[in-house]
Amino acid sequence: MKILHLADLHLGKILQEQSLLEDQEYMLNEIIDIIKEEKIETVLISGDVYDRSVPPADAVNLLDDFLRKLIKELKIKVFIISGNHDSKDRLSFGSKIFEDEGLYIESRYNGKLRKVTLDDEYGKLNIYMLPFIKPIEVRQFFEEDIENNYNTAINKIISRETIDTKERNIIMVHQFVTAGTNEPERMDSEMLSLGGIENVDVSNFDNFDYVAIGHVHGPQRIGRDTARYAGTMLKYSFSEIRNNKSVPIIDMKEKNNIDIKLIPLKPLRDMREIKGPIEELLKKENYEKGNTNDYIKAVITNEEPVFDAIGQIRRIYPNTLKLEIRNSKTMNGIQEQDLNLEKLKKKSELELFADFYEAQNNVPLDENQKEIISKVIAEVKHETD
Repeated sequence: MKILHLADLHLGKILQEQSLLEDQEYMLNEIIDIIKEEKIETVLISGDVYDRSVPPADAVNLLDDFLRKLIKELKIKVFIISGNHDSKDRLSFGSKIFEDEGLYIESRYNGKLRKVTLDDEYGKLNIYMLPFIKPIEVRQFFEEDIENNYNTAINKIISRETIDTKERNIIMVHQFVTAGTNEPERMDSEMLSLGGIENVDVSNFDNFDYVAIGHVHGPQRIGRDTARYAGTMLKYSFSEIRNNKSVPIIDMKEKNNIDIKLIPLKPLRDMREIKGPIEELLKKENYEKGNTNDYIKAVITNEEPVFDAIGQIRRIYPNTLKLEIRNSKTMNGIQEQDLNLEKLKKKSELELFADFYEAQNNVPLDENQKEIISKVIAEVKHETD
């Protein structure tokens, strides 16, 4: 069975006040062409279908049209789980009705992993669906303490299931999956907590032949070739400029025989950085060979002030979303910021809070207030340890 793995569509995404809906529609149509060419039979979408819990109507219509083409026209089965950006209730609306058409949506963990079994010439293929969950959502289903730990929660969920390892098994997840101390490469466009409490080790999924992961925006393997983040179909921040997008195609043959192929994705408009003195950036020979409609971050290196820099750049690159002045003066400012940051790193939580309090109220914390805050900090650290 040939399966296409998608994740983190983030339909309705707005970047620097620029709607990316046209770019998303273009890319979804490109993906449909890939599905036709590769004779895909099943599509997995591992969460963050929308960019926010209340998506705009245009984003909902775009997903509706995409699914209609897949299910009605191409007769493909589609599996969707919710991500941390999705509304569980909105995403699951009508899901029971849609199953008759071959669309399976799982947006909420209800104490047992959802399993859908497909059949092909090699036998049964079980697809397990685990939507994004937080430990607090799992506690009600277990007698023992789950703790405020994502890895523990996922481990309990998987351990409860009876996985027939003689059959072929896929699991869809939307979590921050790591492999021991190895973490996936992350981008500025992702919303991830600090401190590692959200980490879920890939070893939890050892009984699954393929792990279809969502959450991290860069397409990559984690721990093994058959555990993969699909990544986003488009670049959603300028930190992704050098991050080439692709879509994985999984060819599930007999047990332990899996081929994975990555198909590159070419966007309607790329996201890239141009850098140099403004007079060089505006020379025709320096821009005529590229797509001037790309989304641009312009870095101006002139030492002297530049009049209406953004206006001049946008006459050539109308989709310039970000402009930065980088010269000896600004670099000195960055060095000063770095020095201040190093000082901040050496301060305790109490000292940081005291600085914040004084900045907000123009008076320092008194000794009684310091004692109260110290107790609160100690309690919070104890709860998260």
